[in-house]
Amino acid sequence: MMRNFTQVQYFTLGAYFDTGHFKYLLFMIILCLYILIVCANVLLIVVICMNRSLHEPMYLFPCNLFVNELYGSAGLFPFLLVQILSNVHNVSISFCFLQIFNLYSYANVEFCNLAAMSYDRYTAICHPLQYNTHMTYNKVAKLIAITWLYASVSVLFIISLSVRLQLCGNIINHVCCSNYAIVKLACSDTTVNNIYGLIYTCITIFGPLSLILYTYMRILKVCFSGSKQIRQKALSTCTPHLASLLNFFLGCFFNVLQGRFNMNSVHSRVHIFLSLYFFMCQPLLNPLLYGLNMSQIRMKCKSLLGRK
Repeated sequence: MMRNFTQVQYFTLGAYFDTGHFKYLLFMIILCLYILIVCANVLLIVVICMNRSLHEPMYLFPCNLFVNELYGSAGLFPFLLVQILSNVHNVSISFCFLQIFNLYSYANVEFCNLAAMSYDRYTAICHPLQYNTHMTYNKVAKLIAITWLYASVSVLFIISLSVRLQLCGNIINHVCCSNYAIVKLACSDTTVNNIYGLIYTCITIFGPLSLILYTYMRILKVCFSGSKQIRQKALSTCTPHLASLLNFFLGCFFNVLQGRFNMNSVHSRVHIFLSLYFFMCQPLLNPLLYGLNMSQIRMKCKSLLGRK
């Protein structure tokens, strides 16, 4: 039976629940986390930009990560803080699609940048003599620019397909806007959306993932056949990257789990945690991983804070 089309004026986020006075404590916790994310990422960006000795691929790629963490956090945390204190969880259609663009492009840039970093680590460990000729400043700049351009164009196409849909409802069972949730509300044909979504997923996930797996297979081969010194160098340079990758995949798994499967039986607090894990832990973890692990960045941070 055909469902009646409705003229949707706004979306209602159904994942929020009444926490009473506890919402003020939750607001303060989220606010402190956001301030910590902004301060940590801004500090590392300033340190890398101000010191020419850090204008190398192994620092420029993390710097792009830090910029991306600020970009993604800005699309979620201020919105989340408002929603926690609000009793009405309605958002306009235009704002919802703007948030989708922000969060989806953030995830794309994150994954593509991690793939580029794995290639950088592979070149440094497997081809150290050719590293300076392979990974030039211009090449790094082009890779970063392509990452942002691809993320923006691919997500804009997703949104252009979703905007044209006729909707039969306006309730999104998430704490923020989700393109897949909007598609599920459609009364009109979503075949094109599903086909492009499948192609988009394959290119966005399996492309970078293939590069990551290939580079780390080659790195492991060099480590097993090399000396103890080479293994120690590989471990020190790859540990932050691997930890960031694992955290990224865990966050993606949580998002897919709650987006694609029926989780009505799961407690709403768990639902919110699964929704926010990726967008909270990645911006917090990356500055700690790269700021504490890379001695050059650590020394420059101490110098900058010492002068202040």
